[in-house]
Amino acid sequence: MKIAMVGSGYVGLVSGACFADFGHEVVCIDKDPTKIERLNNNIMPIYEPGLAELVGNNVKAGRLSFTTSLAEGIEGASAIFIAVGTPSRRGDGHADLSFVHAVAKEVGENLKTPAVIVTKSTVPVGTGDEVERIIAATGTQVQFAVASNPEFLREGAAIGDFKHPDRIVVGTEDEFAKTVMNEVYRPLFLNKSPILFTSRRSSEMIKYAANAFLAVKITFINEIADLCEKVGGNVQDVARGIGMDGRIGSKFLNAGPGYGGSCFPKDTLALLKTAEDYDSPTRIVEAVVKVNDSRKRAMGRKVVDALGGMTEARGKKVALLGLTFKPNTDDMRDAPSIAIAQTLQDAGVTVAAYDPEGIEMAKPLLPFVEMKSGVYETIEGADAVVIVTEWDAFRALDFDKVKALAKAPVLVDLRNVYDPEEIRAKGFAYSSVGRV
Repeated sequence: MKIAMVGSGYVGLVSGACFADFGHEVVCIDKDPTKIERLNNNIMPIYEPGLAELVGNNVKAGRLSFTTSLAEGIEGASAIFIAVGTPSRRGDGHADLSFVHAVAKEVGENLKTPAVIVTKSTVPVGTGDEVERIIAATGTQVQFAVASNPEFLREGAAIGDFKHPDRIVVGTEDEFAKTVMNEVYRPLFLNKSPILFTSRRSSEMIKYAANAFLAVKITFINEIADLCEKVGGNVQDVARGIGMDGRIGSKFLNAGPGYGGSCFPKDTLALLKTAEDYDSPTRIVEAVVKVNDSRKRAMGRKVVDALGGMTEARGKKVALLGLTFKPNTDDMRDAPSIAIAQTLQDAGVTVAAYDPEGIEMAKPLLPFVEMKSGVYETIEGADAVVIVTEWDAFRALDFDKVKALAKAPVLVDLRNVYDPEEIRAKGFAYSSVGRV
């Protein structure tokens, strides 16, 4: 089967490469000629473990190709996926659907053979209806159907998630679309991956509801962590204790500096705006968004406190280890490190930082931060070392070396990577999240 993937960003590129690896013929389409040229030279626009090898192998096998021409790319395709960006719209927080709508119009104008147009991008409820209307308005006489197929990929583990999914959600009640989508995902049936067919609007809601629920879990355990610090509890023990309850589950109960990334911030905000539009308030999600935003700044203040408070902190230097919102990605979107670094700058603190993959993405967002090329170079002369992102490279630090290089033996562990007793025994002033 031929598949066209419109959009070669994170979702489009990973999905397209995986579909090609299943044996489909896939054409990835993007308006950016520089990106397409780099992809044709096997230079990835994002960091994702295993992606360059996956793309290279399938290009070599003739199953994956790249083009800037939508008309050429969709020719003969049975499934045309829309995987373009839907960022939060400036001013009101609604998802910006201008790219999705533009693709729908161009698809309608160039459609020559029957196809299913699939929204892979995360879109608000009702978007599929509008995509269908836009395509129909072009006057095309070719058979088409519009389906929703949200992605559930975790950055840093996207290839595994795509090939071994918890579930595949397809929103359509059209029999032609069901037939095509079953064929698209047929290679996964050997893995017995459950495919759930729903209405289009239900499918669109599933994506937002899933991300909002996970954001709730993260924010809940972060607030419990704050309470643990007050009462003398250990949030990791609490998380294990409640996570063993099958009704709750252990995932997304790791206390930290708050959630970030490409999905949770914009998707929770978009859900709030949809709820407002339909006069159906989502108070829990509203509270989650507010708490998460304030938490990032609070983590910056936690570092200031470790430096001795506002008066003592001014003029001191902090080393931030990790900048991306999570490990194994170069994604800086809404990363907690941004608010933390800004809070430190506001307090008169000099900030140096290192991240294994995120430096280039971080530079324009944090121009006042001195970017370093290694862990110990960053730590040298620091009055405090702060673990912001739990990269593997930070899990086995040489603390004798850290102590020798740093101006003061102060470690603020915002990811609870280390055991408090062990680090304090090495002579460090140590603080973490939800533990005393």
